[in-house]
Amino acid sequence: MSDSPIILGYDPETLRERIDVDAANERLEEIERFRSLSALNEQVALLRMLGRLDEAFEKAQTALRQSRFTGSREDSLAARVRRAQVEQYQGKLDAALNDLTGCVDEAVAHEWDELAGFSLQHRGKVLFELGRVDEALADFERALKYRETDGIPADQTNSTKFAIHAVRAKLQGTSTEEFDEPITSIDN
Repeated sequence: MSDSPIILGYDPETLRERIDVDAANERLEEIERFRSLSALNEQVALLRMLGRLDEAFEKAQTALRQSRFTGSREDSLAARVRRAQVEQYQGKLDAALNDLTGCVDEAVAHEWDELAGFSLQHRGKVLFELGRVDEALADFERALKYRETDGIPADQTNSTKFAIHAVRAKLQGTSTEEFDEPITSIDN
């Protein structure tokens, strides 16, 4: 496996990942034969970032089914968030927003802080894409609180901080600079 980071940063206009396509393809090739829930989840993320959205949605459905049979409720919720991410990339913004709102509500109700932050982060991205910038900022700020209190890895916290910075810059009509440090986790 290459030590090259897959996620290089984020586009301030879309909040989507900028990736090293070769590193993403290499990692996908390494794990595509595995069927564990964690491997399926990683495959969903890689396929989504590579723009292979039909395959990503199919894998997301498989991961969701598997999580319902073999995983915990938390695993199922995380799989639903990943499926909603694919829906967002497919342009199914209303469906993604609806799914993510349910995920946020469930995670908050059960006090699953990590999943609350994860769900809020991605609902914020959908809201941003819908042009509902103030609501997106509120979700990103809530996500950051969950992510900071739960001890989430810095790369995920940084993606939330970047989103907040980019949205505030958009609201103020100023430009934003991307983070220079590469992000290696694909679960953000």
